[in-house]
Amino acid sequence: MPPPTPKRLHQLDPKSLRALAHPLRMRLLAALRQYGPATASRLGERLGESSGSTSYHLRQLAAAGLIEDDPEHGTGRERWWRPAHHGLKIENIDEFLNSADPEVRGAMTTYLHEIAAEHTLEVGTALAAMHSWPKEWQTRWTLSDLKVTLTPELAKELYDRLIEVVRSYEDRVPADAEHARKVRIHLHGFPQETE
Repeated sequence: MPPPTPKRLHQLDPKSLRALAHPLRMRLLAALRQYGPATASRLGERLGESSGSTSYHLRQLAAAGLIEDDPEHGTGRERWWRPAHHGLKIENIDEFLNSADPEVRGAMTTYLHEIAAEHTLEVGTALAAMHSWPKEWQTRWTLSDLKVTLTPELAKELYDRLIEVVRSYEDRVPADAEHARKVRIHLHGFPQETE
């Protein structure tokens, strides 16, 4: 898939968060990112939804600036969509979680729970298929569980550094490298209740 233009991250704001915080819309955006540009009909087939439903939700994502028309595809009869950005970021998440607007608080809660559910589904699907992974990958995966005592400031530093390390690998492998695969990395960090 050619990269979306321009290559950048989208800073979620209350408007785009409310547009995105819907299970089908999140799945639509994820499918466009993973599989490339598509029509409402193609996305409907992939996700098991009607084209009318996918078409409606795609328009909502477009209105919020999360997806855009793909001029490289389609004819006069078909509208093709692509992601408008490479990814999303949220700064000052506490402002969303503690917003005076209950719709914003609810949208953030929905968004976060959908991400957690998607991560769980992805891990389960990967493990179910691990018997068919290429031999080179059979010992090159991890389900790690680590615990460390941190202050809030050190936790943020750690998460930022881990993300920076992962991003430093983004352009190191040529597309035609033998045994190369897309690798999905989830990072979960959260405080545990004390006794």
